[in-house]
Amino acid sequence: MDKSYEETPFIIHSNILDSIKAIPDVQHVQGVSHKPCLLKSSTEIQGVILKGVGPDFDIDRFKDNIVQGKFIAFNDTTYSRQIVISEKIADKLRLKTGDSLLLYFVQNPPRFRKVEVAGIYQTGLEELDELFIIGDIKLNRVLSAWSPKQIGGLEIYVSHFNKLDSTASKVYEKMDYDMQIQLITDKYLQIFDWLDLLNRNVSIFLGLIMGVSIFVIISTLIVMIMERTPMVGLLKAFGTTNEEVSRIFLWNGFKIILTGMISGNIVALGLCAIQYYTGVVPLDAENYFMNAVPIEFPWPVIIFANISGLVFLSLILWVPIYFISRVSPVKAIKFN
Repeated sequence: MDKSYEETPFIIHSNILDSIKAIPDVQHVQGVSHKPCLLKSSTEIQGVILKGVGPDFDIDRFKDNIVQGKFIAFNDTTYSRQIVISEKIADKLRLKTGDSLLLYFVQNPPRFRKVEVAGIYQTGLEELDELFIIGDIKLNRVLSAWSPKQIGGLEIYVSHFNKLDSTASKVYEKMDYDMQIQLITDKYLQIFDWLDLLNRNVSIFLGLIMGVSIFVIISTLIVMIMERTPMVGLLKAFGTTNEEVSRIFLWNGFKIILTGMISGNIVALGLCAIQYYTGVVPLDAENYFMNAVPIEFPWPVIIFANISGLVFLSLILWVPIYFISRVSPVKAIKFN
């Protein structure tokens, strides 16, 4: 009889809903409700949360998570008897698309409904996959004796994750006094803490890569200068200035950097493209919340990283050039 997963129903007034949708960074708004129940197949039983959604549910955002079957089909007159379950639940209860099963609702009086599995989804998030099934919000309304317009809550999608806090503040200003708002980062705090840890690791790795690159460039130029010490001495003996000799080594160092960056981009972006289209490198979904290494192509970031790396490493070239001014023409010509 625990109702901790159920919400207090309310009716969202059209003027409030329109004002929320009018916020610039709000992309989509959909009504939902939640109700705990027991999912019973012919051999197994499991406690789950039925997430009720309506025709305003953004199926396009969810379709990539459906691994079998299709999403539920809504009915204009009555509630749909189709549900979508997770792959983890399907494996535990030995279910597949098209199977029929019973949903038991522990309430007073207890009720049950016969439903059909329309599709199977997978998010890679164990907390969600083990707990949630998706059905028609009308079913929750009938079982909870709600009016046709009542909902348990609103899910609001923003245009960009970085806009989450600012958009939440604007939404809060539009809400009624008896409503509350909860950010996804607060609801699933442990997931986002894990992602923040990954972001810190990325910064450390990039710093190490840049440090190694600087060391390689400096050491390569120093070796080039040492190998060409007799040439440097001969050029100076013929009247070549330190600046002119430095430009020779600077240009050679720049060509090494440019060649390395071009070849590195070709290899890196090529491997990323293979992973993006094939998912050839898998991940343990239980530990990483996804079944393959994810790839994204933020071109402004990639271009900025290349330009800033090229400029920074080019400036570093001046460090080994310092040794050229200390080369004595007489000693350099005798150098073996």
